[in-house]
Amino acid sequence: MAAKGVICSLAKPLRTQSRPIWSPIPKRTPSTTATTARRPFSSSAPRRPFSSAPRRARQAADDPNFVSLLDNPPQLVRAGRKHGPGLIILAIIPITAFILGTWQVKRLAWKTDLIAKCEDRLVRDPLPLPPRVDPDAVATDFDYRRVYTTGRFRHDQEMLVGPRMRDGEQGYLVVTPLERGGDSATTVLVNRGWVSKKLADQRRRHPDSLPRGEVRVEGMLREPWKKNLFTPDNRPDKGEFYFPDVKQMAELTGSQPVWIEQTMDPDYFQVLDMEKKGIPIGKPAEVNLRNNHAQYIFTWYGLAVATSIMFYMVVKKPSSEVARRVRMNKHW
Repeated sequence: MAAKGVICSLAKPLRTQSRPIWSPIPKRTPSTTATTARRPFSSSAPRRPFSSAPRRARQAADDPNFVSLLDNPPQLVRAGRKHGPGLIILAIIPITAFILGTWQVKRLAWKTDLIAKCEDRLVRDPLPLPPRVDPDAVATDFDYRRVYTTGRFRHDQEMLVGPRMRDGEQGYLVVTPLERGGDSATTVLVNRGWVSKKLADQRRRHPDSLPRGEVRVEGMLREPWKKNLFTPDNRPDKGEFYFPDVKQMAELTGSQPVWIEQTMDPDYFQVLDMEKKGIPIGKPAEVNLRNNHAQYIFTWYGLAVATSIMFYMVVKKPSSEVARRVRMNKHW
């Protein structure tokens, strides 16, 4: 019983203090909220009253230094240089190519006339070689002129010029002084032809390759080729001749500075037999001057036309959007 009384006494105050958990909260009117929600520290600065009217912006026209867009519009200019060094070089190329093409036209006319003269000399009957020959006259008026003479070969003074290639095989040109007798009593240099490298030594050749006694030689008066930048100097003391220096060879052999190319026109089987025996193989009587000036004319004039079109396209090409920019007024 005592325990029951204690429980009742404890439950009584709880019953008097309990109230519904979800009791409705009375709504507050705006006027009540304005009066009751005032924060402390009322001494702070007063708030600016809310206004829906737009702020009055400062007009640019009020500035006395203002410059209107109509008074000073923007300018559209190129960002890069139009006439740079590249364009100048491009303008020089067609002019230079045209000049070189015109020069090649003149060279073509000169070479064509020279070949015609040489072919005219070549078809004429051979002349007997005079006792004395002017080397300057050979270069101007008697180049490719057919001549003949008689004499004895000085095989002990033979000179090998080369190396020279023939049909993919390396060899040498055999140059032998020809000692003429009788009233001539002079010596000239005869280019007898080509022999292979393995038969360059006279001891390995057939006896027919070294004719003895008096022989008749028929050939052409020629101005031999000159030394270029890549040709080494001759070394006569070692018997090495890389190009035909006629004056040098004439001094070594005591002959006239005259170069005669022995000509022949053998058939295929004769050439094989001569090559096997080491008999020098001469050239046929024909003009072998190179004439590539027509190709040079086409090349230079084609380059002039192509670069002229490129120059026109570069100059006339409108400015792209990337290469443009607007120059704004400094007062904006």
